Amino acid sequence: MTTPNAPNQKSRAADAAVQIEQMIAKQGFVMLDGGLATELEQHGFDLNHPLWSARLEILQRHPEAIMAVHESYLQAGADIITAASYQATVPGFQKQGLSEQQAVTLLQKTIEMACTARDRFCDAKQTTGFRPLVAASIGPFGAYLADGSEYCGDYQISDAALRDFHLSRWHALAKTEADLFACETIPSLREAKILLELLQETEGLLAWFSFSCYDGEHISDGTPIRECAALLRECSQVVAVGANCTAPRFIPHLIAEMKREAPSMQIVVYPNSGESYDAAQKKWFGTSEPLDFANAAITWQANGAKLIGGCCRTRPAHVRAMRSALLQQPIRS
Repeated sequence: MTTPNAPNQKSRAADAAVQIEQMIAKQGFVMLDGGLATELEQHGFDLNHPLWSARLEILQRHPEAIMAVHESYLQAGADIITAASYQATVPGFQKQGLSEQQAVTLLQKTIEMACTARDRFCDAKQTTGFRPLVAASIGPFGAYLADGSEYCGDYQISDAALRDFHLSRWHALAKTEADLFACETIPSLREAKILLELLQETEGLLAWFSFSCYDGEHISDGTPIRECAALLRECSQVVAVGANCTAPRFIPHLIAEMKREAPSMQIVVYPNSGESYDAAQKKWFGTSEPLDFANAAITWQANGAKLIGGCCRTRPAHVRAMRSALLQQPIRS
């Protein structure tokens, strides 16, 4: 079965693939954005909700706030921004009282908001450089459960049920103007295999696959990350493999493990800030200075990562510092 997608998805994906390679050739890296939810919280929004950054109150009543966050990352130097679809799912929206069609429409609106923010930025800047790309975020089933299981992947459902869960969102987002998909914070090889099947059924679509990891060698379900790289290395639709929502100290070793198994693949890394999260108190502890994060990004690039950004608790200042630091490094092939 072939997943339906936007009529010009194939050409748009081809353009995105070329642009990513051109960015790497010209500047040595592709700059991702940072935490969307983190920045929304800084603007006073309460995200203590099962839908998190996809909370209906925000998506339906405050789209300008989301677009402002996207624009702040573009202004900081992001080459790719990720839409607010990580925790946005058809079942999740239906639990909040929306119909299936309303849920699909709202899912697609997350991409529209990101594209609008990108277009505004380009119009205002009137740049002749690279046009930033928009990635549709595909979060794991555990994000929908909102119980922390995106950091273990121990779901009590069948493979068929897990596929069905992802399929409704995949269909909806494949019909949008997203340039590529970001399958992110994947905790298990099992879930990665299901997402890879959906990707291969969607002609012309590109995606990166990024895993949550608990150390420098293993993803959250205990699978060595080199096995994940081996799974993905033969698929031409996978633009990069990597790690996100992971402690920065594990990133260098994770890069080495992935490069050893898939030396020709691009590596994507966007870890958390380095702070620690207390699930019981629902609070973050510790600090992460943007300049420290930038220095770490230099190491990640030197180790072989080319798509680099931040996840939870990183902000535009982190992106700006990383871009500035990386632009000062010699370009490595």
